[in-house]
Amino acid sequence: MLETYHFGKDILYVTDEREAYVSLREKGSYVLPYLHEGVKSEDFPGASWLVEDLEKMDKDSLEPVYRRLAGLPWEILETKRCRVRETTVEDVDSLYRIYAESSVTEYMEDLFAYRDEEIAYIKDYIEKVYAFYGYGMWTVLEKESGAVIGRAGISWREGYDVPELGFVIGVPWQGKGFAYEVCEAILRYAKEELAMEQVQALVQKGNKKSLRLCEKLGFEQDREVWEDGALHVRLVKEKITL
Repeated sequence: MLETYHFGKDILYVTDEREAYVSLREKGSYVLPYLHEGVKSEDFPGASWLVEDLEKMDKDSLEPVYRRLAGLPWEILETKRCRVRETTVEDVDSLYRIYAESSVTEYMEDLFAYRDEEIAYIKDYIEKVYAFYGYGMWTVLEKESGAVIGRAGISWREGYDVPELGFVIGVPWQGKGFAYEVCEAILRYAKEELAMEQVQALVQKGNKKSLRLCEKLGFEQDREVWEDGALHVRLVKEKITL
């Protein structure tokens, strides 16, 4: 069988036939193997994604797979004023402008010193974090202007068994409620879409703005910890209720 799903000018092919799969891949097409009882032993070389319950799938549920195969970012969520999507290499220049403000990097790690290194890091992040977990740190855009205004998301920190909320909003957009608006939506997403019940935040001691924001979001201070050579306050939101 061979089914097609149209996404703009692109086509996503779904097939359970190895020869058709190989031929379409050689042509540079986006193709997804359909693995069912009749082809369980079939080999689909190079397949990063496959579908088993095609009868339960539709165009909307296949779109994330198409976007991953096409190298397009996933759209994560929208708020009243913002869009949150996966980061792309095209965001790099905007991120450097945001991180150029000394107040932004006072309490968090800076970007790589060289643009090429940051681009390589983002490409690796897309391939190994987004593709594996389906979430991570995302780009925040203002709807009205389309500008990249910061980053926010859910990630894992080595040494902890609780996912972590992270966020940064560029100086021109600070003090306008963007961070709370986006983080509140991300916490809701973490509960409803990722089935997370507990989330932590690590905030450098002295970063009063971020501490106030976390407490406004319902986080409670747990303890002080040393991370990356600096003293942080660990805050935990035990049950995500918003």
